[in-house]
Amino acid sequence: MKLKKRVTRISIAIVLIFIIGMGIAGNYFYNVGINRSQEGPNLHGGGSSAAAASIEGSEEQQKEIAELMKWTEQQQFEIVQIKSYDGLTLKARFLKNPNSNGKVVILAHGYKGSSEQMPGITKDYYDMGYDILKPDARGHGMSEGNYIGYGWHDRKDYVDWVDFLIEEKKEDTIFLHGFSMGAATVLMTSGEKLPKEVKGIIANSGYTTVKAELSHQLKYLYKLPAFPLMEVTSVVTKIRAGYSFEEASALEGVKKNTLPLFIIHGDQDELVPTKMATEIYDAASSKKDLWIVKGAGHTEAYTVAEEEYKSKLQNFLDTAIKQ
Repeated sequence: MKLKKRVTRISIAIVLIFIIGMGIAGNYFYNVGINRSQEGPNLHGGGSSAAAASIEGSEEQQKEIAELMKWTEQQQFEIVQIKSYDGLTLKARFLKNPNSNGKVVILAHGYKGSSEQMPGITKDYYDMGYDILKPDARGHGMSEGNYIGYGWHDRKDYVDWVDFLIEEKKEDTIFLHGFSMGAATVLMTSGEKLPKEVKGIIANSGYTTVKAELSHQLKYLYKLPAFPLMEVTSVVTKIRAGYSFEEASALEGVKKNTLPLFIIHGDQDELVPTKMATEIYDAASSKKDLWIVKGAGHTEAYTVAEEEYKSKLQNFLDTAIKQ
């Protein structure tokens, strides 16, 4: 009898230690990957591919970058803001183009990024005659928020930014173009009820679901299996940030989307595996196009194939507007 009680106590203690340990681990990974902080983890697959590195190191590329930075500094970006559905002040940079005639693109940055990034594509859209809105996602840059939404709560913010552009800036032709986390954001947004002014979605290097992407990172960064850490961290995230990894899905977004969709991905992407682009494409129910860029790593399609990128983008925009 005493032995049985002792075994029971030991078993209960082991279970309690496991639960406490999982709770500590879940909060640790929340603080590393979800909680707002100045420094993010060194993500697996975040380096440059050989193709991109050779271009970035060239004298010609350095000259182009210098000219681009000069152009960027000369532009008069207006700082605009909205209130989110949950009371956060969200800010963005807005660049007015005198030749836009109501055409605008919303550019969505990646994880730990900001509206100060994406200068090349910003100038390209400007040269094509578009106004540009570059929001700081919640938990990033100038925007409020103490956690990173990975696109899920951000999708509602982007609906609000669309409404802002229509009501305050009188825009009537709107595109959403995102990179990495920003790509997942616009894909998730595509599943929302959007006004007729939104004409198309461009997603560069987006992931399928938050759970799939974080599980991928966990495997390579920490050599740990996804189960049960992802489930525990998801519960912690639900409690602390209000969403779970399971519900944050770009796949579910594109299933509901009715707008033209252009998916771009590098075939050397190790941060967001290339197969995710195919999964998103297969799940999408609207008119869609998939471009896998040879030699490109994560968000490197523009660097590796800049002229083709601009040509395909222009064709997509023109075709979508005519529909």
